[in-house]
Amino acid sequence: MFMQQHVGDKQAAELVWSKFVFLLVSALCLCFPAALQALKRKKRYEKQLSQIDGTLSTIEFQREALENSHTNTEVLKNMGYAAQAMKKVHENMDLNKIDDLMQDITEQQDVAQEISDAISNRAAFADEFDEDELMAELEELEQEELNKGMRDVRLPSVPSTSLPSRPASTRKRAEDEDEMKQLAAWAS
Repeated sequence: MFMQQHVGDKQAAELVWSKFVFLLVSALCLCFPAALQALKRKKRYEKQLSQIDGTLSTIEFQREALENSHTNTEVLKNMGYAAQAMKKVHENMDLNKIDDLMQDITEQQDVAQEISDAISNRAAFADEFDEDELMAELEELEQEELNKGMRDVRLPSVPSTSLPSRPASTRKRAEDEDEMKQLAAWAS
């Protein structure tokens, strides 16, 4: 980065110098070779700057490739360790022993289920209560709760003034209906 900045500064300085020399040459018709030399140096610096950029890009690419290679190596190494560990764990396992163990577990679960069913059997308690009586009692309790809720309800008071017999719009509608009936009777 420092090298790029340095070469870029040199390039800018040569550009300024070549412009200065060109203006001097055009004004005095002197030092034309010096202006030409300054432009050549500027071009060389541009080429050098381009080469430095290419070199830095190549170095960056190589660094990334090395990092990826290192990561891949570590992953493969760990996968090898995992494979060896799995082999070691499975060395002591026998499929026949596993099948026998699973059958034993299934048998014990069946026994536990039978015991649980026997303990929770409601046969002895089933005749003690009549289900219809229980339902009637439940309905009675629900009705009591509903009645309690209704006692607390406050209804609005009835207006003390009399209401108009019919609003004007309703009267107009009734008159229109009467006229339509008369018109229908006349037309038929």
